[in-house]
Amino acid sequence: MKIFSYMELSMMLETEKFNLLLNRIFDKANGGYQLYSDDNKYVDDSLVSKGITVRYHDKSYKKKIKLTIDVDKIIGSKELNDKSISKLIEKLERYIEDYFQSEYELNDFSLVRVGFITDIDVRTRENVTAYLKVFKRIGKVKRFSPSNNDRLENESCFCLKGNSVGIEFFIYDLERLMKNQENDTESKPRRLRALVEDTKGKLRTEIWLTAAKAVGLFTNELVASEQIVDLLSNNEKIFLSILMRIIPPGDYYKKNDAVELIRKKISSTRLRRKMLRLLMLVPEKKSLLLAQKAMHYRRIDDVMDMFEEIDLSPVTISKRNAVKHLKNLYEYL
Repeated sequence: MKIFSYMELSMMLETEKFNLLLNRIFDKANGGYQLYSDDNKYVDDSLVSKGITVRYHDKSYKKKIKLTIDVDKIIGSKELNDKSISKLIEKLERYIEDYFQSEYELNDFSLVRVGFITDIDVRTRENVTAYLKVFKRIGKVKRFSPSNNDRLENESCFCLKGNSVGIEFFIYDLERLMKNQENDTESKPRRLRALVEDTKGKLRTEIWLTAAKAVGLFTNELVASEQIVDLLSNNEKIFLSILMRIIPPGDYYKKNDAVELIRKKISSTRLRRKMLRLLMLVPEKKSLLLAQKAMHYRRIDDVMDMFEEIDLSPVTISKRNAVKHLKNLYEYL
């Protein structure tokens, strides 16, 4: 599974030190250097070709420098392993020290945001639409609430935001997003059209750790360089652990077909009754989490484990959906 990774590093500075750095890039701009500004934010893209964007946040009460890191741009399309991750750290340390003229280094920054992104190829645009309709029936998830994203149309995505855990989740129709971008581009360049064609049948899935406390959930390291090594070395494990917390594994069926599978495969009368009850409650409560709570059953994890054991999702396909069966999403990964 190919996972694209993005990271954001942040450093707070005293006003005097911040202004010295800001004046330095202003001087470079006066020499013909490109600098962008927006609402007291200054963007220096002199390192963008190396995979780093530098932003200066010049607020009256807070002076902050942020570095956005495109991991794949720095190391190329190489597979992430000990060697490529070590090379990434070496390059980051060199680029940052050169940029700040050795005044600041990588570990002067804090790792505050991490993104793990992958494309799940479910083969057809019809499958993309069908999966998204089923995911929306999941509704609320423990420690997450439904959210919106300005880039995405509501019907073509399933988005969640963590309630205090500092994690955001998006899964969406990549082709739809790219087509909208193509329509917004007057020239409609050939390269963009080719990219749109390549996105058919793909569900883009993004998981973002959006705060230092979320980063701390997945690494015990304390400095940025070691945190980056730890997170990238375990990126697939982290990605899947969060994804499976949100989207339970199992094939998707119409409710009647799912009922028949449970009756056929589950011999325990008590467990079969609990599984059938959960199956009925999900569409009624419009949420897997609310359905689980309505069960008032302390061993709900045992019920979920049995759904996984027989490769069946407790979330069923709507009777209004023409699709009758969808494979377990994790079979595509």
